[in-house]
Amino acid sequence: MKLLCTITRHKECITKCICFILFMLGMSLKAQTVSVSGTNWTLSIPAITEAGSDYAGTYASATNQSILNVGLPALLGSVKVYVHYEPNPIWNSSLVLSAKRTNNGTTLCVGCSISGGTAYQTVTQTALELFRISTILSVTSYTGINIQYQLSGVSVTIPAATYNSKIVFTVSN
Repeated sequence: MKLLCTITRHKECITKCICFILFMLGMSLKAQTVSVSGTNWTLSIPAITEAGSDYAGTYASATNQSILNVGLPALLGSVKVYVHYEPNPIWNSSLVLSAKRTNNGTTLCVGCSISGGTAYQTVTQTALELFRISTILSVTSYTGINIQYQLSGVSVTIPAATYNSKIVFTVSN
């Protein structure tokens, strides 16, 4: 009878410990988040006034065209912020859209860092890492990370149309 009671108490203790560990992990493994604000970038390309001329070819948005806020849960270590585009509804493959991070944003986290993404990177329909945020076992958020865009490949050889794309940011570890 004593042995049974000890085994039962031991199982209860193990069960409570496992439940506590799972609870704590659940609290610290909240999903990472990214929110984007800013305005649509509508590019006005100047008219060509002389025969045989071409467009400038490369255009840049404001340095804070999009503003990202990224949240990281505790115990994550680091996350990558990815970017890709979706034609909305059409896009010409000769047009090259690029993006870069123009500042570090702000954070209250001591010992956290943000790296990469300060040079233009071509945005494709496949998500690519734009930049990375590293944390030291704490809940972290970065606010006000500015993103600038560049459009190149603009030419008279591209059929006249209104081309639109949607930029999508995702965050993952």
